[in-house]
Amino acid sequence: MRLRVLGILSLLSVLMVIAAAGAILSSASRELTQEVEINRNAALNRFGQVAYDAALDGDSTQLRREMEGYSRLYGEGILIRMQQGTLRSGGLGEDKAEVRDAVSRASLNVSDTDLPTLQPLGSGSEVISRSFGTASQVLGEAVLEVKLDAARQKLRERWLVVGLAGAVLEALLLLAAARLTGWVLRPVHRLNAAVTELEATGRSSQLPADGPPELRELSRSFSAMAQTVTASIDSQRQLIADTSHQLRNPVGALRLRIDLLQLELQTDRQQAAAAGVVAELERVEELLDGVLKLAAAEHKAFEGSARSAVRPDSRRTPDLIDPFPVLQEEVERAAPAARSSGATLVLEAQPGTPLQLACRPDELAHMVGELLTNAIKYAPAARISVAVRRRPGGFAIEVSDDGPGLSAVERAASTGRFWRSPRHRGIPGNGLGMTIVDRLAEANGARLLLEERSPHGLLARIDFPEPKPGQGPGQTPGKESPHG
Repeated sequence: MRLRVLGILSLLSVLMVIAAAGAILSSASRELTQEVEINRNAALNRFGQVAYDAALDGDSTQLRREMEGYSRLYGEGILIRMQQGTLRSGGLGEDKAEVRDAVSRASLNVSDTDLPTLQPLGSGSEVISRSFGTASQVLGEAVLEVKLDAARQKLRERWLVVGLAGAVLEALLLLAAARLTGWVLRPVHRLNAAVTELEATGRSSQLPADGPPELRELSRSFSAMAQTVTASIDSQRQLIADTSHQLRNPVGALRLRIDLLQLELQTDRQQAAAAGVVAELERVEELLDGVLKLAAAEHKAFEGSARSAVRPDSRRTPDLIDPFPVLQEEVERAAPAARSSGATLVLEAQPGTPLQLACRPDELAHMVGELLTNAIKYAPAARISVAVRRRPGGFAIEVSDDGPGLSAVERAASTGRFWRSPRHRGIPGNGLGMTIVDRLAEANGARLLLEERSPHGLLARIDFPEPKPGQGPGQTPGKESPHG
């Protein structure tokens, strides 16, 4: 935007300087032309008067002397035609067409004393003429050659001076335009950055009130609005976390009381009713755990987004790790649940060269654990495969099964909070697992993709980008390892 505004202002300033310079140079051309006209008309009138006296006296000696003196001094030719004959000086003769035309017009008592406006790149000379005589009789014609080279040189010098002055003025105008543009647009850029930051992170820094009055007022209004929005978001996030945490204590106490109550119940019907209450409590506990995990995952994703929104290159890249041991540990942890559901859990062999990806080990374990839990829960008796693979531009952690899978619409909606497929309503769950994996992947600079597995089933893939050059295990880009 700055370049566009500065370009428009630069174009306007150039046009303004050109218009001003053109007006000045046009005025200079007219001024020099008028100056030459006045001088040469005075000389022509003088020769006309002397020629008139000579025509009356019949003695042209004085006229010839003045003509030759003038031609020696100024290098311009003179031609005077009288009844007694034609006098010439400076090599001006009637062999030139413009001289013959001038003599003809003067013989008709038509004075031709105007000069064309001077141009700096022109060349050649002009002629002016007039007649002399009485009011009723033309006694002769006087023609004067006007050489304009000196006047043109003076005009070129003025063009040079005006051009240099115009260049200096244009530079000053460009500098002023740049300062003015920066002064006007700086608040706009800050406001745009603050809007981006608020959109990405839910908070925004205080904007300084500078620039034009309208933009200062806009910055103050936005800062007040951003503070209100940030306070509201923080309050909502804190309310969810505090509520989930505080509910764990009464739920735990209630579970203990029900356990004690079960010891006092005698009949099978009473025991069945108590078991139903316990199942609902377990569902509430699972939901609270999911909400707390989601709040933690969103907080981590929020922190990364906040840093990258303020400074795109300031986002902290996790250390490089070998993901295979993490996958191996999570597969071993999920193996008993897989055996109970009749599923087969397979960890594909480690690639020949150990792969390194940027992710926090505990969060990678959390993501893989959630994906395995979902696969075991919703694809009973299926074959579940876990693998780490190299892909163009990075690496991928894949958890796939050959169960019933999800439709394209269901896969698109599966990362939403509390979403569950209608086919899984009878299976315990809270609909937060995929959401948690999606947020944790975002916090580690990765992304979660769900695809159909051929011929049937679901493939959950976490794509990690290629690590940045120079980043090693246990080392953040741009920083040396503390161990040397």
